[in-house]
Amino acid sequence: QVQLVESGGGWVQPGGSLMLSCAASGFPFSSSAFRWYRQFPGKEERELVATVFTGGPTTYADAVKGRFTISRDNEKRMVTLQMNSLKPEDTAVYYCHAMLINAWGQGTLVAVSS
Repeated sequence: QVQLVESGGGWVQPGGSLMLSCAASGFPFSSSAFRWYRQFPGKEERELVATVFTGGPTTYADAVKGRFTISRDNEKRMVTLQMNSLKPEDTAVYYCHAMLINAWGQGTLVAVSS
């Protein structure tokens, strides 16, 4: 059974940090690139945040470059998103996406406010 389970969301003050995790199962993890997307409150579309490819290379949206870091652990079947220097405009539901099988997690809410 294919599963992507995100965790690590919550409330944080501006300038703070959070680390999101995505635990994957049910498909060949090491063969898939992974992405984090986010959906802002009241918006239907999801915005691409970061990508980690099978060999490890990463890409980032301009809005998060230098603040967020995506990584993967093939042995643990885990993808993480370390988010530093968080801003109120980072408030969104964050989703993990497995590109190989086009699968999505359920999302985890990140709220940044004072």
